[in-house]
Amino acid sequence: MSKEGKKSLVPGRRFPEFQGKAAWELKPLKEMANVIMGSSPSSEAFNTDATGLPFMQGNADIKKGLSAPRLFTSQITKECDVGDILLSVRAPVGTVAKSVHHACIGRGLAAIRVLSSNNQEFLYQWLLSFESGWHKLSQGGTFDAVNSDDVKELPIDVPSEPAEQQKIAECFTSVDELITAQTQKLDVLKIHKKGLMQQLFPAEGETMPKRRFSEFHDVGKWIEMTLGEITKFQSGGTPSKDKPEYWDGNIPWISASSMHNTCINSSDQKITQLAVDKGGTIAPKGTILLLVRGSMLHKRIPVGISHIDVAFNQDVKALDLKIDIHEIFLLYLLASSERRLLRTVSKTGIGAGKLDTNDLKDFLVCAPAKKEEQQKIADCLTSIDELITAQTKKIDALKAHKKGLMQQLFPTIDEVNE
Repeated sequence: MSKEGKKSLVPGRRFPEFQGKAAWELKPLKEMANVIMGSSPSSEAFNTDATGLPFMQGNADIKKGLSAPRLFTSQITKECDVGDILLSVRAPVGTVAKSVHHACIGRGLAAIRVLSSNNQEFLYQWLLSFESGWHKLSQGGTFDAVNSDDVKELPIDVPSEPAEQQKIAECFTSVDELITAQTQKLDVLKIHKKGLMQQLFPAEGETMPKRRFSEFHDVGKWIEMTLGEITKFQSGGTPSKDKPEYWDGNIPWISASSMHNTCINSSDQKITQLAVDKGGTIAPKGTILLLVRGSMLHKRIPVGISHIDVAFNQDVKALDLKIDIHEIFLLYLLASSERRLLRTVSKTGIGAGKLDTNDLKDFLVCAPAKKEEQQKIADCLTSIDELITAQTKKIDALKAHKKGLMQQLFPTIDEVNE
């Protein structure tokens, strides 16, 4: 967008010392930084034995935090240095990260290195704020991409005084440091939970846990059972997509995409009561749901418990208890058995993972005879999960706060190169 087409380049909020100062300037990225478009080495130069330079290519490497390169290369084409801003220029376009390596970059990335008169952190945060705007520059085709000229000509709104760049950069850096610290706390909680589960449930091949609560030391051994002795497996289904009256109701319809947390109470898709009346399956509140088919099963076993009445599709099984066992205890028991369950996963004809119902029925688990001990274990792990949930919400709130700051501290560009 040209300067003449811009009504105002003043952010919604400025720090007090810059109130009333000159409006911001609009500059193409190439005037602020060197832009190095990636170029891939020949295939013969790649290796996986960590010799040569790390090879970085596209969004997947950025999402990994650039900390664990998948490939290395002996042929150097285009390089990035530690601290350079890396930008994904192929689908999905616009992912931004700081390089932690001296590396070779492929066609999917551009390295951005500010010129000496500009602030690298300011530009990094500005590009983060613009992430959703890249679709205006993306060129359709086999996949979305932006070319070299589009990247270099990207209009950047910049304070006229370097000190204001620095102030904004410091503000966002402090928020990022807080998010990082809170994320580390979340990681510690997850590690603590994992350790507790290893102690409170029997290890593979054993029938007794390493640790029991003191009041149950002399209660007796745990009982070995199959899941088929504990529960019946109820199948779900998909209402006809040709019947619009079955969809967009108020009953969550659970599929693989809804099973990312142990608490199941929402879904991207919902069905109507009519769909249920015509044969849909309802899992009442408190029902354990287990994903039995989907690509996720090659890496993890999604299991959760419904906190409200929900419907579910054919890739999910509802566990109807046949004996008096604590539902939350069984939930954590299944979670603690994930490694063994993963070994029972087979492939479908389209490459998705599958848990066969007969294998599930024969799957051996151990549980305390007394429901009071089951309750104690469930309460212990539930309290950890509540801390994890609270910590996750804290991080989400910080990220939302940062997003709001970006909307206030950076002027909004409504049009790009128009």
